Amino acid sequence: MATDGSLAGKRIFVAGHGGMVGAAILRNLVAGGHPLSQIVTRSHAELDLTDQAAVRRFFDAEQVDVVILAAARVGGIHANNTYPADFIYENLMIECNVVHQAFLAGVRRLLLLGSSCIYPKHAEQPMREEALLTGTLEPTNEPYALAKIAGIKLCESYNRQHGVDYRSVMPTNLYGPGDNFHPDNAHVVPALMRRLHEAAQDGLPEVAIWGSGKPFREFLHVDDMAEASLFVLGLDPAVYRANTQPMLSHINVGTGEDVSIADLAGLLADITGFRGRISFDTSKPDGTPRKLLDVSRLDRMGWRARMPLEQGLRSTYQWYLAQRGSLRGEAA
Repeated sequence: MATDGSLAGKRIFVAGHGGMVGAAILRNLVAGGHPLSQIVTRSHAELDLTDQAAVRRFFDAEQVDVVILAAARVGGIHANNTYPADFIYENLMIECNVVHQAFLAGVRRLLLLGSSCIYPKHAEQPMREEALLTGTLEPTNEPYALAKIAGIKLCESYNRQHGVDYRSVMPTNLYGPGDNFHPDNAHVVPALMRRLHEAAQDGLPEVAIWGSGKPFREFLHVDDMAEASLFVLGLDPAVYRANTQPMLSHINVGTGEDVSIADLAGLLADITGFRGRISFDTSKPDGTPRKLLDVSRLDRMGWRARMPLEQGLRSTYQWYLAQRGSLRGEAA
């Protein structure tokens, strides 16, 4: 891997270390030998990233060298539909405060984590980075997507005007240890995993799933995402610039393979031991028909995902069983 000297000796702020992605990045840093004394974290209770003055005081005090911005307000279709104002406001504020205050504090290297929902609803598949801003977004998550697009452009604009090195990675749908299993606000993998597990435990004859089951989704294990994030952050600036553009600097992160929601449900039914019927509630929204990322850019730079979907789902289910009772939205 071409690096700019690696992250050795750098004081790194992992914003959002308590979330699924941030926790995986933290694990990856430590596993790679980065000393905990050189990793800065703050819980939401300790630092509200939507509070500009608090973020300014943090950067003034901590003197970090590198920022990994994994903090975000996230959720599935139901959460995006129910709390659109919260999603656009909180994510915009987090991005603006962290990026601007990091710049004022002299931070030259930053990585922003986005989402594949930035692409148009009917983008050509697989979705290339160039598809950004070429069409209408999926209405159910438009506020969140707009905030993430703003984050990309924020980084690009600071690079152009101030000559810093702020990068963005756009992951596909993530899953794995640390996911949110809330019954209303979870993404598709933890939501289905929990429902099918509980149905199996209760001996239910049928589980109804939102939508038609026909949309296709790509899924990336969070540990692969963490590895890819640090890979991109560690690329030599010349290599990064050679594979991006000043006004198109984000990089897709995914597996390059997808699966229908119906097939995903069948796989999770097998993993959780649910033997009943799976039906589909077509009165509920499907969301984007397909969201497959073109990951050729990252592949050319030397990184590709390693975790097969079934293996990742089975290990995530074992983690869920071990943690059940202590997770958000779970009863003991």
